[in-house]
Amino acid sequence: LFPFPKMGEEEKETLRATLDSIAALLKGKDEDYRKWDRQGEMPGEFVQAMRELGLFSLIIPEEYGGLGFSATAYSRALQEIGRYDCSVAVTVGAHSSIGMRAILLFGTDAQKKKYLPKLATGEMIAAFALTEPSAGSDAAGIKTKAARDANHWVLNGEKIWITNGGIADFFTVFARTEGREGQITAFIVTRCNCCGVSRAR
Repeated sequence: LFPFPKMGEEEKETLRATLDSIAALLKGKDEDYRKWDRQGEMPGEFVQAMRELGLFSLIIPEEYGGLGFSATAYSRALQEIGRYDCSVAVTVGAHSSIGMRAILLFGTDAQKKKYLPKLATGEMIAAFALTEPSAGSDAAGIKTKAARDANHWVLNGEKIWITNGGIADFFTVFARTEGREGQITAFIVTRCNCCGVSRAR
């Protein structure tokens, strides 16, 4: 890149403080990381510590309660997390880079006001649901379908390899809708904590 992007002094200061906090939280947990990988999940108290540190808010604008990091600062934060454990880095990255990125880039003002504050605090953790058993990495080959039922959308299909799927409350789910050649649409799907049923918007 030319010219190479440079951070302002204020962002540098915020990033330095964030990197110090990341090191304080993650350093010296090698045995824990190995155990969590074997178990296939992180303990709830550790995920809560990630919330409290603001690791789910890195790229969300300050007006919605996030740190508002530029791509440069965000990349540096993920590098620091990955220095200690890549699974933690993937959890943060899947939330920010793909799970809720579409709403950040293309969401309506109403959607941003409704979801981004909760995504910033980690009250909602995001996941990205694209891959399917019969499609693999071929996004154009997905078979999940979405159809309108009165004021709601009903999605039918199967997704696999959904990073954060077990802890997420906010999903960006891709499905085919009626229209030209089975148009692919991204849906916001949230988990209902009272009954476990997910609702598409």
